[in-house]
Amino acid sequence: MHISKIDLNLFIVFEAIYAEASITRASQKMNLTQPAISHALNRLRQMLGDPLFERQGHVMTPTPLARSIIAPVRQALRGFELTLSGAGRFDAASSERSFSLGLRDVLEASVLPPLMSGVAAQAPAVTLNTLQVSRRELEGELAAGTLDAAIDILLPLSNDIRRRQLAGDRTVVLVRRGHPLVKRKLDLETYLKLEHIQASSRRRGPGLEDMELSRLGLQRRIRLRCQHYYAACRVVSATDLALTMPEGLARIVNQQFDHKLLPFPLEIPALDVYLYWHASADNDPASQWLRAQITAAFSA
Repeated sequence: MHISKIDLNLFIVFEAIYAEASITRASQKMNLTQPAISHALNRLRQMLGDPLFERQGHVMTPTPLARSIIAPVRQALRGFELTLSGAGRFDAASSERSFSLGLRDVLEASVLPPLMSGVAAQAPAVTLNTLQVSRRELEGELAAGTLDAAIDILLPLSNDIRRRQLAGDRTVVLVRRGHPLVKRKLDLETYLKLEHIQASSRRRGPGLEDMELSRLGLQRRIRLRCQHYYAACRVVSATDLALTMPEGLARIVNQQFDHKLLPFPLEIPALDVYLYWHASADNDPASQWLRAQITAAFSA
């Protein structure tokens, strides 16, 4: 089917329904009536020969075809938007743009204070949304434009994804003051005698420290696996458990606890943090401005 025979507005409606999972919310988002949204969806269904969405309760669930085309549709719409909005113009002081940043919760406490300080000073009407995105879906989200940028460890992504190293972070160990086994220093023998907390959003799997120990044929005893470092630090206060974590976040969280903060007793690679964005946004002034703010936040 030639593009000249396609009403591209139908794909704007398609993307809105996909994003909102609701015809009602899509109509509100686009400032159109529900019948107008439904009519556009019916036209697109006829054109593609697929229902695209199936109602399950109050939710419009995408079909396999809808899931397969959403990324290229979003990427195309984003390209049109950048072209028509006039590439080369972005006035941070007057912009009301909303940016979406892929950011794991472990980094929020250290990244967001300096980042939002800079954004607020330069762009009082700009808003920022942080989202935790599966690493398997990160490239697709950046390509589709649902993420403007992302911050994470070094990941095996394609050449369509640009990257810039932001910082490196050491690994440290936290124990409560007065711990019966840990004095001024922490050696490997003592570390292995301790019982440990592993903080991870994943349901299972080793941490970087466990992989380094396994290279030496060693294993620590994990007594608790929890989701957040703040909760883990509170457990450290009440027990003799040890917590291994990135130093930057440890120093921020530890302001409330005053635990002992000791170097990890093995040579371990730095936890390098990278900024990611899609190649299509390389020359987008808004994306360039956002990337500059993120880079400055890591230099603060």
